[in-house]
Amino acid sequence: MVERQSGAQTRESLRRMIASSELAFAMEAHDGLSAAIAERAGFKALWASGLSISSSLGYRDANEASWSQLVDVVERISDTVDIPVLVDGDSGFGNFNNARLVARKLRQHGASGICLEDTAFPKMNSFIGDRHPLADIPEFCGRLKAVKDQVPDAEFVLVARIEALIAGRGEDEALARAQAYAEAGADAILIHSRKSNAEQIFAFTRAWQNHLPVVIVPTKYYRTPVSAYRAAGISTVIWANHNMRAAISAMRQVCDRILREESIAGIEDEVATLDELFDLLNYQELSAAEEKYLPQTATSVR
Repeated sequence: MVERQSGAQTRESLRRMIASSELAFAMEAHDGLSAAIAERAGFKALWASGLSISSSLGYRDANEASWSQLVDVVERISDTVDIPVLVDGDSGFGNFNNARLVARKLRQHGASGICLEDTAFPKMNSFIGDRHPLADIPEFCGRLKAVKDQVPDAEFVLVARIEALIAGRGEDEALARAQAYAEAGADAILIHSRKSNAEQIFAFTRAWQNHLPVVIVPTKYYRTPVSAYRAAGISTVIWANHNMRAAISAMRQVCDRILREESIAGIEDEVATLDELFDLLNYQELSAAEEKYLPQTATSVR
């Protein structure tokens, strides 16, 4: 196993990152390998994406994967990297009891925080269709309070994700929910939109005035310059599904080409080498450990 920093040091960095006045970025990861790649690239935090994890398991992002499957993947992600992991916990997989159970298990398995969205269970991906029923505000506040009570660790971050704009409810509804969630104990607000520009987001941030840090997911309004997020006082930007989408594109091209050419000779120089893979997952440590812990064979004794 790769040696890692202490859990306290890792967890502290997520809260500090979200509370900082400096704009931060979190990269999507859906397994240990994608997590290692993002960390090696220089990202300081990861987003364990519900969409990407579900997709990697062959499920749709509609609560088809179970909470225990999510926890298993997050454990592998957390055990692979030294940077904090914020987990997409969907709507909590049920009521307050499910939400607090998931949060506790995620904390036990290395997560630095959980993001819960205020949709009814089962959820549907925010970019699919128009049926996005929202949870009642008091009921969702109960989920948030239950998580805070179940995981009293001050370094475990609870992000409340507001889907009011996705559901067509408008800014006033989003602001009312944000205020209620802040009072229920949320550490940050994730405001979500599927518009192709960020005007809804900026209208919200102007009215919200950073009462709590604001997290965004610019999957649809990706043309907005990062400078605009800084000017709006946004805390954290999540690049939410791009490792998964990059993997789909690359794997499709490789599969098509190998099938067409009936050979791997043409693509060998275009894919990662085995040495790169071994380096990412620190095979060097295992080799050194073998020398340290395994007995010498008769042929190795001189």
